[in-house]
Amino acid sequence: QVHLVESGGGLVQAGGSLRLSCTASGRITGFNRMGWYRQAPGKQRELVAAISSGDITSYADSVKGRFTISRDNAKNTVYLQMNSLKPEDTAVYYCNALIIVMLSTQNYWGQGTQVTVSS
Repeated sequence: QVHLVESGGGLVQAGGSLRLSCTASGRITGFNRMGWYRQAPGKQRELVAAISSGDITSYADSVKGRFTISRDNAKNTVYLQMNSLKPEDTAVYYCNALIIVMLSTQNYWGQGTQVTVSS
C-alpha cells in the first residue's frame, strides 16, 4: 500500500513564504506525474502545479512566478515552494501522484495541509 504524507502548511502573513513537502512511502516502483492541488472553502479543488516524470512543470496562472514545484526522486518527495503569498492562496493543499506499483499506475492523494495567509 502507498501513502502520501504532506507537511509544511501553516499560517503566514501576506508576502511571506512557505514550502510544502509530500513524501510517498510503500511498495513503489516509480513515479509519473506529481502535483499539488488546493481547495478553498466553497470552491472546487483546482490544480496549482504539476511536474512530469521528465521534470516538465506547469502552473496555474494565478501562481505563475510565485510558486515552484520540484521533486527529489531519491527521497520520493515533491515540494511546492510558495513565495509572495496572498490571502487568496488560503486553502487546503493536497498532494497528488501517479505512482507505479508493480505493473500498474495508480492515483494517490495526500490528506491535505492547511495554508492560511493573513492580510
